[in-house]
Amino acid sequence: MSSSASSILVTGGAGFIGSNLVLTLQERMPHARLTVVDDFRSGDFKNLAGYQGDFVAQNLATLDWKQQFGDEKFDAIFHLASITDTTLHDQFVQVHDNVESFRRLLNFAKPSKTRIVFASSASTYGAASAASVETNGAAPANVYAFSKAIMDNLANRAAGESKDWIIVGLRYFNVYGPREAHKGVPASMVYHLSRQMKAGQRPRIFKQGDQKRDFVYVKDVVEGSIRAIAAKQSGIYNLGSGHARSFNELVDVLNRSLGTDFKPDYIENPHAHYQNFTQADLTSVRASLGYEPKYPLETGVADYMKWLYPA
Repeated sequence: MSSSASSILVTGGAGFIGSNLVLTLQERMPHARLTVVDDFRSGDFKNLAGYQGDFVAQNLATLDWKQQFGDEKFDAIFHLASITDTTLHDQFVQVHDNVESFRRLLNFAKPSKTRIVFASSASTYGAASAASVETNGAAPANVYAFSKAIMDNLANRAAGESKDWIIVGLRYFNVYGPREAHKGVPASMVYHLSRQMKAGQRPRIFKQGDQKRDFVYVKDVVEGSIRAIAAKQSGIYNLGSGHARSFNELVDVLNRSLGTDFKPDYIENPHAHYQNFTQADLTSVRASLGYEPKYPLETGVADYMKWLYPA
């Protein structure tokens, strides 16, 4: 894709991952025509400080793409917009907004076969005890994960019907990093625990702290997302660090980065359906997209803390 003539649209571009992606694209492709679509339900304009492109404030679940953009052509569309709050249990709202937004986007992009990279989720795997492989069947434990599984189904069907149309889904694992604070409760554990520790409080984690997560730094996720645009064929891939790290380990890493020495405050887990283990198998994404995460937890947390708490 030529950086001098590219026209790229990013939905959810005011959100956490979306804003990091948009600002990275702007830096790497200064002559590209960038357009962001967001309704600010899980985004914030402050995330786009320094952004120089167009912005369309619309609800994607009701957006008439043809009326909004006419015959405008995009070289690629990144679809990151969704209701990301997994604690929202209104099944109609969650599924309607996430699935119908994607369906409308697919219908708009189909005639021109515009390349699409969309955000799927590791939550589609449900309960796991070993590294998740893309060929594992979906086992969603909440309605958010169910909506993402349906999006995967739509993408696979559309790509299967049009072999020359590249549609890539990315199953993001437990992403953390700059520009997530606006999310509130759904922000990463890395963010929330660091705030507690900076306030002089013991970090609260679920008993006994041996739950494990594939914590992946947002810079790695952005790199993998950009790589997906050059995919030679459609597919759905994991984007994670490839390593499962315990909550206890995370507290240790944060203590080292923040220069503190807090012991965890263990609390009961109030969630009925909780992923006690997540880990991305990266075999497929390495082979197909050349993705290689560069930020292990220690490096990513250190970089994030410098951004979050500048000296």
